[in-house]
Amino acid sequence: MSAAPRRPGFPFVRQSAAPRVHDAIAARARMIERLMAAGIRDALLLRALGAVDRRHFVDSALALRAYDDDALPIGLGQTISKPSVVARMLQLLVQGGVRTPDGQRLGRVLEIGTGCGYQAVVLGHIAEEAYSIERLRALHEKARENLRPLRIANVHLILGDGMVGYPQGAPYAGIVAAAGGEAVPAAWVEQLAVGGRIVAPIAHKSGVQVLVVIDKTLAGIEQRVLEAVRFVPLKSGVS
Repeated sequence: MSAAPRRPGFPFVRQSAAPRVHDAIAARARMIERLMAAGIRDALLLRALGAVDRRHFVDSALALRAYDDDALPIGLGQTISKPSVVARMLQLLVQGGVRTPDGQRLGRVLEIGTGCGYQAVVLGHIAEEAYSIERLRALHEKARENLRPLRIANVHLILGDGMVGYPQGAPYAGIVAAAGGEAVPAAWVEQLAVGGRIVAPIAHKSGVQVLVVIDKTLAGIEQRVLEAVRFVPLKSGVS
């Protein structure tokens, strides 16, 4: 059999999986460098972000953009958040959530809005146990499909109404939301452990969404308003 012809001006390169794997590892390393330059310093979180292959959670047509700092479509009008946004929110969660007795990881956490499952898997690396709830059945099934080959025992996906949280797993060391409403639902605050933290977007009186951090202390609830963000709206019900 004759050798495949070379394209004019381009050396012939035999296709194999190795270069693609190498390119993905390099792209992930560049992502981590960008996040560190942007102020992400938590070692536990950086290891988790470096361990999870974001390409696995996006459409194959978007694989080359998986490590760009962009929100990418995952279907049904939803997106996978920018790596910088995921890292920012999870660093806030790690800094304020309740740790396990050995101090190595967060305790049990709840994610509102599973989406494609990427953040749930990252949470599985930084928390003792992670519950993630999704109201859209098709996305819930997609996330289950994405996680099935990964065999992660401490991540639990739930189809349900995120606005009511998931009382079966409460109390939570931390709660993080990937959708924003008019206010943080009271159910989330009730299900948060004393010493725990909620990180979520909400609508601000200025008309834009802002990131808020809510800490539950023995003295009561403390809330801080941070920077403007952009997330899909928080909705009730299951569909």
